[in-house]
Amino acid sequence: MELNWQEMLFQFLGGLGIFLFAIKYMGDGLQKAAGDRLRDILDRFTTNPFMGVLVGIAVTVLIQSSSGTTVITVGLVSAGFMTLRQAIGVIMGANIGTTVTAFIIGFDVGEYALPVMAVGAFLIFFFKKNQIQNLGEVIFGFGGLFLGMELMSSGMKPLRELPSFIDLTVSMSDHSLLGVVVGTVFTLIVQSSSATVGILQGLYAEDILNLKAALPVLFGDNIGTTITAVLASIGASVAARRAAATHVLFNVVGTILFMIFLEPFTMHVEWLSGVLGLEPKMQIAFAHGTFNVTNAIIQFPLIGAWAYVVTKLIPGEEVTIEYKPKHLDIHFIDTAPSIAIGQAKEEILRMGRFSVQGLQETFEYLKTHNKKHAETGYQIEDAINNLDNKITDYLVKIAAESISKADSTRHVMLMETVRDIERVGDHFENIIELIDYQLVNRLKLTNDAMDDLTDMFTLTIETVQKALESLDISSQVLAHEVAQQEDLIDKMERKFRKRHILRLTEGSCSPQAGIVFVDIVSNLERIGDHAVNIAEAVLGKRA
Repeated sequence: MELNWQEMLFQFLGGLGIFLFAIKYMGDGLQKAAGDRLRDILDRFTTNPFMGVLVGIAVTVLIQSSSGTTVITVGLVSAGFMTLRQAIGVIMGANIGTTVTAFIIGFDVGEYALPVMAVGAFLIFFFKKNQIQNLGEVIFGFGGLFLGMELMSSGMKPLRELPSFIDLTVSMSDHSLLGVVVGTVFTLIVQSSSATVGILQGLYAEDILNLKAALPVLFGDNIGTTITAVLASIGASVAARRAAATHVLFNVVGTILFMIFLEPFTMHVEWLSGVLGLEPKMQIAFAHGTFNVTNAIIQFPLIGAWAYVVTKLIPGEEVTIEYKPKHLDIHFIDTAPSIAIGQAKEEILRMGRFSVQGLQETFEYLKTHNKKHAETGYQIEDAINNLDNKITDYLVKIAAESISKADSTRHVMLMETVRDIERVGDHFENIIELIDYQLVNRLKLTNDAMDDLTDMFTLTIETVQKALESLDISSQVLAHEVAQQEDLIDKMERKFRKRHILRLTEGSCSPQAGIVFVDIVSNLERIGDHAVNIAEAVLGKRA
């Protein structure tokens, strides 16, 4: 029999494309339906490795991508929002969560794929309510999974008659390591273990592969899926690279263990299939689930050991920001609200020191164009936002208590100040983004422009520092000096804008570079405004 290669290839690739799109579309719909709180969930509930496992499972089920969960986790580790031990737990959970897709595919409802997609499309296009549209995306994606699977299965079916492919499957049965390599490489290419496991389910269901050949491919799929986290960690912090390395280590060690016990594991899957009367696709789903759950149980006690190993493998000092509050003791709120206000002040001062550090990192990024300073700046801004939320919640709880008039005045001042510090973070983040834009578009600032920015940056940082010092020691003298310096910043801004216009008219500065310059100056001037707001709060001048 002569094979129609074009038809086979078109069906397979088209089915794969639909499958990958459906997974993403369904995941996006689930994510939107649940609310975009994944980062918060990972941050809030991963208090220990065991909770990390549970959260990893939940989030992966939600977004239908273990790679996605791992990438988010790597980002959180990089930002200092999660320790390496917590991250290892999440990664283990993500591996378990990804098996849900295989179980979904295991239900043979391919003939209903098109009507399911039609229902999803109807909900998307004929309803304006966001919740219904999100549900429509989930249903449409669900149907798309099966349509993609049907097309891939149809495309692969003729391979049963191809002698060279039969020889390959025989080789994979005889040489299990070959199956691991095939699964790893294919998942590296496709960038989705859900897709490659789905393809494997189709091959097994069509009797193209036997179980002994299919299981090593399944193990290889789990190794291949680690590439996404590895790519996400490139250029990230030391801690993030360690988290990605742990993902690789976890799946490689698991594969080695199961390859050693391949024969008994194959017998176990066959026995389970007989007892439960499982269809071929569901057999692979159960094998996938058993592999990941057992692997997590075996390696969970080794989390500490893996953390130690990757720390040795990837040396370097972790540069992370301690974003969690240090002074906000809730027990003081109802027992000693006056002390609680003092604790809030200490945390605000700590938040303020972050804002100064962020400004300094931004200034260094402007001068050196070293991405390390930008990453640290973004990390600090995340920490500032988190502290803003935590301090504000703490102060709101204090407001519910009975406090003296003097404490009430202090409380109001702190509530006002915390917002100003948060805005400083927003502005230096804006400046970092402007420098990013400058670098991407290869815009060059003139030496005169850089001198102007250096002067303004130096004065702005000094002003913010003095404002925080005035808050710390309640110094009205320092607060007045801040007001004077802010006036200088305003004059600087006006003077530098005029100089900029002259440079533009002379043609020494490009219009695009000029926009970057003006926007940086504008952000620095606004930071000065927030510094003076802090000083005025100390002086008691704010309404």
